[in-house]
Amino acid sequence: MAKDTEKLIRQLSLISYLMAERRPVTALEIRRDVEGYSGMNEDAFARRFYADRSELESLRIELTVERPTDGAAEQESYSLRPENFHLPPIAFTDKELAALQTALSLLDGEFAYAEPLRLALQQITWGRPSPLAGPEQSSVALGITASAGGHELSARLAKVETAIFRHKTILFDYYTMERDQVGKRRVDPYHLLFRGGQFYLLGYSHEREAIRVFRLSRMRGKVSYATKAEHDFRRPAGFDPRAYASRADWQLGEERGAAEILIGERIAWQVERHFGRYGEVREPQDGEQGGGGDRIFRTPYSSARTIVSWVLGLGANARLLGPAELTREYQHRLKLLKQRHGRTAPAAAAKGAPRARASSSTRAASAAAVAPAAAVGAQEQSGSAAAARVEQPGARREASGDARTEAAIRPERFARLVTLASILIQAGRAGETVQIADICERLQISEEELREDVNVLNVVNFGGGSYVLYAEINEQLGEIEVDPEPYSDNFDRPARLLPVEAKALVAAIDLIGEHIPEGSLTSAREKIVAALGEDPMEQGLQVAQADGDDSGVARTVSDAIVAHKLIELEYYKENEDELTRRRVEPYALTNGREGWYVASFDPERGGMRHFRLDRIKQAKVTARTFKPRAEVDPSAEVEGWLRTGEVKASRTARVWISPERARWAREVRRVVEERADSSIVVELSFAGVDWLVREILKEAGDAAVLQPKDAREAVRAAAERLLVRAPAKGTKSRAPKRRAKVLTAR
Repeated sequence: MAKDTEKLIRQLSLISYLMAERRPVTALEIRRDVEGYSGMNEDAFARRFYADRSELESLRIELTVERPTDGAAEQESYSLRPENFHLPPIAFTDKELAALQTALSLLDGEFAYAEPLRLALQQITWGRPSPLAGPEQSSVALGITASAGGHELSARLAKVETAIFRHKTILFDYYTMERDQVGKRRVDPYHLLFRGGQFYLLGYSHEREAIRVFRLSRMRGKVSYATKAEHDFRRPAGFDPRAYASRADWQLGEERGAAEILIGERIAWQVERHFGRYGEVREPQDGEQGGGGDRIFRTPYSSARTIVSWVLGLGANARLLGPAELTREYQHRLKLLKQRHGRTAPAAAAKGAPRARASSSTRAASAAAVAPAAAVGAQEQSGSAAAARVEQPGARREASGDARTEAAIRPERFARLVTLASILIQAGRAGETVQIADICERLQISEEELREDVNVLNVVNFGGGSYVLYAEINEQLGEIEVDPEPYSDNFDRPARLLPVEAKALVAAIDLIGEHIPEGSLTSAREKIVAALGEDPMEQGLQVAQADGDDSGVARTVSDAIVAHKLIELEYYKENEDELTRRRVEPYALTNGREGWYVASFDPERGGMRHFRLDRIKQAKVTARTFKPRAEVDPSAEVEGWLRTGEVKASRTARVWISPERARWAREVRRVVEERADSSIVVELSFAGVDWLVREILKEAGDAAVLQPKDAREAVRAAAERLLVRAPAKGTKSRAPKRRAKVLTAR
């Protein structure tokens, strides 16, 4: 019998024995009565028992130790309090259960933590209709699912997850984008962060003697343990992972100062609502620039280029006021834009064929932008995703069959055995058989794994020859017959969620947020955290909130989706820089690389439109109902631009990328030409010149349109307009010209 199997039998038998005895027992009694210990000498028992206790404690199953007054270790007694093994019952409402079921149906097969999520739902919904068997919901669709992305990255993520859990120092090779070098890293892994479609590792870098952030997709080769020790480090008590998930792209490093930006009235509401948490938004004071509905946004920054890039992306609606370092950088970048879109395009001798194009799955897993954000220390992180045209008519998606892929994070076998025991005991007490196929689907295991697990459970006992259960597999009928033993009620209650199960459950909730019309995940999350006694997100995985999110608008839209009522939107069309009014039929909330959208049918235009929630200034549910259209598929674009950031378009631009930014572009763009000076040429699909101009502005002079000519001229004109109002070097900016507010009904 394998050592791991022997260990599981010992640990499960130890739990069964302590729960059945309901009294403190001595080490001598444990050694005599618990399966797996009786054949050991004293030294071997002491080592194995200590190791088993330590591992159970790491799974949040803590034994109570009572020591005699004289302190003699051999006289210690042990017990297991019911609350240290069983999960308190959670009173979910029907809507909360529906929301949890929807979360699983949306994430199953692509979510990196899908398997532990299934086990967690089995435990927390004990005694209620299982969300695993509910009907699939269709009012939410996900383009971003926190998938690990391919076998290599999945294996890397699983290794890092285990290392965090076991406090093991890891070794790996890492590609540093800024230096274009691969170097060895020795890291104490503290936490995982999922942000912008990517997994990041937060940990202590021994080379830098400081906490650094590492993107998993930039690790190279295998991740290995540095030592054979049981534990290598303890995470510092003062480490707070939330600080890394609540920063803007321009704040991912050591703070250099605070930027002051004048935000025009037209988008002031948007900046305040979605970026206000990164700084302070206030009205201009007497003597300051701006007026009316303008606002001044003050935000700390660590990267001058990144904050300038963000301001340039806002076009004429934003202006840097200071400090001098930023106004100089702003002017420099605008001059670069103008120069590189002059009569002579950037040119250099080509040096042969382009590097191999990244696969579509690789590009989808990368943040779809050329310009990267600043990063913490050694980390160079891609910036915001390229804006997809939000009113792109939806093309129907071809059926892709079973989307389930190889799981990235496998739950501890201990958790699977506990869950399987509870299922079998329930069936045995009800006098029912269990279908093999149903169990395999429910727990996502093979028939061979199921047989091995049943064989393990059949030898788990309470001591004295009293077993937890006896299950017999009938191959001909495809079912399992179960005979539960008298003391099996110890497993006839939900067990505490193990760390990876708890993380999977709360990560799924945080990923979807308040975007399920059928129920509430927020209230379900509060109840789960209360039952666990801690927030699992503080123990190893953090899901960063998307900038393009708006829970208030989402709730309004959700009400309309459920009631089949038309909604009236006051919507900011970024590319045309105008506010419009729309009345549409809402069908589903969908997420993509840049945030959440409402997939709607526009009766006036006779087609599907997607409206980004963070661009909806106001949403109102009307009294008018609509009959859902059979031809509408709200999830049609999930496999398309929502996931990849690339839209179907009739035009293609050839864009030059400077040598300084070429490495980032290679990671996310289709390279069509390599040049001798290390610059490259990429292709960008676009549906409108205004969108392309905005994307090139965001590159802050490190990108230039080569073709088509009209787009190239449009970028130059935009740069010239901004330069006219740009501050002189080292001075504060002048107030922008006031523009009439535009509100059209279209």
